[in-house]
This record gives sequence, C-alpha cells and structure tokens, in this order.
Amino acid sequence: MKSSKKLFVLGLLCFVFTHTIAQETEEETGSVIQTLTPSKLIAKGQFDIKWFNNLYTQNESTFSEGTEPRETFFTSTLEGYTGVSDNKRVNVGLILEFRSNVIADRSALDVFSFDGERGTARSGFTSIAPSVKVVPFATVSNFSVQSSFFIPLVDNEVEEGVFLDQKGFIWQNRFFYDYTFPGDQFQLFSELNTELNFGDKDESFANNSLNLTPGVFFSYFPSSKFTVLALAQHSQRIDLGNDFTQDFTALGGGVKYQLTDELNIEGLYTNFVRGNNTGLGETFNIGLRAVF
Repeated sequence: MKSSKKLFVLGLLCFVFTHTIAQETEEETGSVIQTLTPSKLIAKGQFDIKWFNNLYTQNESTFSEGTEPRETFFTSTLEGYTGVSDNKRVNVGLILEFRSNVIADRSALDVFSFDGERGTARSGFTSIAPSVKVVPFATVSNFSVQSSFFIPLVDNEVEEGVFLDQKGFIWQNRFFYDYTFPGDQFQLFSELNTELNFGDKDESFANNSLNLTPGVFFSYFPSSKFTVLALAQHSQRIDLGNDFTQDFTALGGGVKYQLTDELNIEGLYTNFVRGNNTGLGETFNIGLRAVF
C-alpha cells in the first residue's frame, strides 16, 4: 500500500512538472497576439509600443430622429511601455493622443485633411498620460491593472461649434483578464475600463462624472499567428455633479495578424446599436503593435 502511494505521488509530480514545462515552451513559441494579451506584462528591459487609430463617424443620434449632418472624430493613440521588474509584474509607460474632427456633413475622410477650416474642423494633440501596468497577484499572471492619468492639452473643448476633446483630467483604471481554452484555438478576453473625470463642469460635458465600460472579446485562432474575434462593449456615464448621464452599447469584430516575431497588425469594426444621450455611429480601427 505504501509503495502504491509513493508511485502515485511520483506520477502526479511527473505530470505536473511535464505540464508546466509544456506550458512554458508553448508560451515561448507562441506569437505575441496569442500569448501576450493586454492582460500580460512584458519582462524587464523589453519594450511594448502600440499605435492605434480609431475613426468614429455618425449621421444618427439619440438627440433627433432620422439622419443628421455627418460628424467624424479621428483619434490616434501612441502607447509605449517598458518592463521594470524581474518578475514581469510592473511596466511603466506614456500615452499620447492626437485628434482630428470634422462636422457640418463633411466627408468622413476629411479628418485626414487637417485643414482647420473654421466652423467645420479642428485637430491637434489633446492629452498626455503617464501610465503604469501591474500584476497584483503573483499567482494570476493573466490578470492585470493599467492605471493612467490623462492631462488635457486643449485650451477649449469647443471652438466655433467644433468639439475637439475633453478639457479635464481623467484618472483611468483598466482591469484585464484573459482565459485560453484547452487546445489553444479559442480565447476569452475581458476588460473593465473605469474613467473618473474631474475639473470645472463648465469647461467639459464629462467633468465630474464616472464612466464604466465593460467589454468582452472572443477570439478564434486558426493558427498562432492569425485570429478573428467578436466583441461586445457597454459604456455607462454616472453623474457625479455635472447633471449629465450617458450610455451606449456597441457590437463588432475584427482580425489580428502576426507580421513578424515582433510586429503585429489589427483591424476592428464596431457599431453603436443603442444608447442614450449619444451618437449612433460606427468605428473603423487599425493598429500596429511592436514588442521587442
């Protein structure tokens, strides 16, 4: 009986050891899009740089019925992080945002004209944010928190009827978690984005409010270098003294492809299917990410 117990324990230890080595080998050989989700952090001395571009366009909203003059808002975000801990639990970085907006029924692609036409267009760098990402629990490497503090660079939120960006400070906290199903072909990624907006309520519609945005992304990997995904997001703005609430729900999908060992590209589309005090438009997104 004692011999059988020893053999059982030895077999169990061998299984655990073999399974752990297999997982580590798989993570080392898998592509960035499969193994290095936003939930996971990079190692000390590594760099993670992402350039993400979002074009939102609308000719409908909940403020009126039927179609409206088209409005388009383009946001280009550059994020850079580096690892500063030996155990992949702390990354520090910086976020820089540039925006270009056009209204008055101008073409959606006019956001790339950057002409600053009076009463119809504005563009410029709008915010900068120091940021830190941490893995709070050593035993749960696929759960992380990103905390960023956005400092506005705009003088006026609206000029000659054209909105550019919020004029207020934003403390953003994003909670990430992912789960890869057995077989490595399916992956579930979830996010809760919280944004505390504060400042003079007369300078921004969003100041003195809390924005909560949960999202779920379901990915299928035909190969380790390519994935297709579906997503659902909801955003809820809670009034903390500015007398304005807002909510919307968006559905969409996209693809990601690992171009090289260091560089990947992604494309996403979303549609605002419902909401209150919001536009009912759609977004077109493309991003590049390099990890080295």
